[in-house]
Amino acid sequence: MRRVAACATVATRMDEPILSPEEREAINHGRWFSTLSPSLRHDILRCAYVRRWRDGDLLAARGDTPLEWIACAKGAVRVSSTSVSGKQITLTYVEPGIWFGDVAIFDGDRRTHDAFAHGETTTLCVAKPDLFKILAQHVELYEALLRLQARRIRQLFGLVEDLNTLPLRARLAKQLVHLVRSYGTPSLSDNGDVRISLMLAQEELAQLLGASRQRVNQELKQMEREGVIRVEPTGLVVRQREALIRIFEAEE
Repeated sequence: MRRVAACATVATRMDEPILSPEEREAINHGRWFSTLSPSLRHDILRCAYVRRWRDGDLLAARGDTPLEWIACAKGAVRVSSTSVSGKQITLTYVEPGIWFGDVAIFDGDRRTHDAFAHGETTTLCVAKPDLFKILAQHVELYEALLRLQARRIRQLFGLVEDLNTLPLRARLAKQLVHLVRSYGTPSLSDNGDVRISLMLAQEELAQLLGASRQRVNQELKQMEREGVIRVEPTGLVVRQREALIRIFEAEE
């Protein structure tokens, strides 16, 4: 296969950031990216550049013209919106290995949501002109992006269905299982316990669930009394993942 023409972005300088081994592993082992052919992965990475963000930094604003395709390599990206009353609503957290921002690039419209760094965050970016050069060389990428969009649509339908059919307790249990899968690390205090490394305030967790902070706090306390989780000042520790799964499977 012919190589992609030179990237439109400026060649990497010695002082520009590069991915750490852990960040590169997160990208290469991403569920979607890892399914691409070696030549396509190579051409994406050779055109990509690295950006590092502090907690709360704005990566992209609603209404912005899309200039780049982005992957999270470390930390998390909080995707949010603002209601008519001015209240900020968190829609999702983009985890390491996940690519986003391609919808606005392809439909020619503005970005639909704000994106903020949640904690110390690293992103890998591909400029819009480079993305289209890669598409011109790799028909495979069109098919891969269709699969990516199909997966997002399935997830969206699932979220809407859960919001309308599952009680809060089941939605919370399901969200905690997802967070364990994406951000779980073994707890140093107890064997078998898993700490959720993504630091979420109860208000942020409540926004993900479409509920009030007070109701989410009540459910967390009940789960803690049952020995399923442990609430600590530094975050949540899941003690019985199987029990969480049983909670939401019983409602589905």
